[in-house]
Amino acid sequence: MIQSTLIQNVSLVNEGQIQVTDVLIVGERIQEIGSNIPIRTGMQVTDGTGKFLLPGVIDGQVHFRDPGLTHKADLNSESKAALAGGVTSFIDMPNTRPNTLTLELLEEKYQLASQKSLANYGFLLGINGENLDEVLQWDTSGLLAITDDGLYFSGKGNILADRPDMLEKIFSNYKGLIAIHSEKEEVIEKNEETYREKYGEDVPVKYHPLIRSEQACYEASERAIALAEKHGARLHILHLSTAKETDLFRNDIPLSEKKITTEVSVHHLWFTDADYEQKGTLIKWNPAIKTKKDADGLLQALLDDRIDLITTDHAPHTLEEKQKPYFQSMSGAPLVQHSLVCLLEFYHQGKISLEKIVEKMCHNPAILYRIKDRGYIRKGYFADLVMIDLAQTWTVAKENILYKCGWSPLEGTTFHSQVVKTWVNGHLAYDEGTFDESILGKALEVK
Repeated sequence: MIQSTLIQNVSLVNEGQIQVTDVLIVGERIQEIGSNIPIRTGMQVTDGTGKFLLPGVIDGQVHFRDPGLTHKADLNSESKAALAGGVTSFIDMPNTRPNTLTLELLEEKYQLASQKSLANYGFLLGINGENLDEVLQWDTSGLLAITDDGLYFSGKGNILADRPDMLEKIFSNYKGLIAIHSEKEEVIEKNEETYREKYGEDVPVKYHPLIRSEQACYEASERAIALAEKHGARLHILHLSTAKETDLFRNDIPLSEKKITTEVSVHHLWFTDADYEQKGTLIKWNPAIKTKKDADGLLQALLDDRIDLITTDHAPHTLEEKQKPYFQSMSGAPLVQHSLVCLLEFYHQGKISLEKIVEKMCHNPAILYRIKDRGYIRKGYFADLVMIDLAQTWTVAKENILYKCGWSPLEGTTFHSQVVKTWVNGHLAYDEGTFDESILGKALEVK
C-alpha cells in the first residue's frame, strides 16, 4: 500500500512566499498543496499549526569522508546529522581515499551511498593534472559538476585556480559546471615563510587569515573568472571568504542565466577572526575565516544576489587532528547539522528573511546543479520537506551532536529554532530526535 501523509495548517515557505496551507504527500512525491485537503482512510496526519515547512536543504558542498577516512565520518553518520539539520540532499567532494578521479570510482561512491545514506546524495568528479586529458574525453553530461576541491591536500599544484594553463584547457573544452577552490598558493607560501621566520612551526592560529589572505583569494578568483569569461565556460567559485571578491560577481540576471557563480559557507558568515582567540584551530578552515567586515560583506552579497547559494563545506576531523599545532592541524570542521539553524538565528536577528534562506539553501542549489524535481515544494516534486519550530530554544552540547567525530565548533551556542521533522522522498526519516532508517535516500538526478 502506498503511504500518504497530510501535513495540515502549516506555514509554507516557498518561492518567495509564506502561506498557511496543507500539503499532501502520496508515495515519494507531493500530490497536492492547498487548503482543506480531505482526510482519507489510512492517511497519516501531521498537525503543522504554528510550524513552518521548508523544502529540504540541498547542501552543495560536503566532505563525508567515505570511503577511506571513515574514522572521522561516514555516509550513514553524516547523513543522519544532515537530516537532523534539515538537509535532505548533499553533494560530496572527491577528496576521499582514493580520490574520486575516475568514473569507476565515482560509481563506487554512488553504490556505497545507496547502501548507507539516509539523505539523497550526489558526488562530484575530481579533476587534477593527472586526469585532465581523460576527463575531457569522457561523457560527463550526466554529472553534477567536476571539481578540484580538497585535492590540494594530496600535493601542490592541484588547485586549478593556481594553474592558468589547466584552466585554459578546461574552460575551452568542457561544457559542464566547473567548481573550484580559489586561493593562490604562491601568495600563501610567501606568507607562510614570513610567519615561520618569526614563530617557527607553532604559528598562532590567529594569523591564519593573514597567511591564507584576502590577496591570495582575490587574485586567484579574479584570474579564474577572467579566463572563464574568455571561453564562455561555466565556473562556480566554492566557499567565498572575502568581501572584496564579491565585487567580481553580478546580480543583474537570474541564476539560471549566469555562467559565473559563487557560494558562501556558513562559517564565513557566522565566525570572524575575533573568534580565533577562543576557538583556536577548531575554526581553522581553508579558505580562512577573516574579518567582521568580510562576514558582513558576504552577507550583503548574499542578500543582493551576487552570492548564489549557502553551503557548509562540512569537513569533519577528529579532535586530535584539529588540536595539533598550526601547520599540523587539519583544516575544516563539521557543520551540516547546524547550518539551517545558524541561518534561522540570523532571521531572528533581522538580518535575512525566511524566503531568502529558502532561496539560497534549497531553490538555488537545485538551479545551479540542474537537479531534477527537488529544491521546491511543488506538485509532482519529490517530497523532501523540513518542518521547523521558530520558537524552540536549545543549546549545542556533546550529547546532541550527531557527527561521528563527536564535536562541533558551535558547542555552547544557544539557538532559538529547531528542526522537528524531516521527510526524504515522502518518508518521515527524522522525527523529533528519532530516525527511521527503513528507507534510504536516492541519487540526485541531473535534468
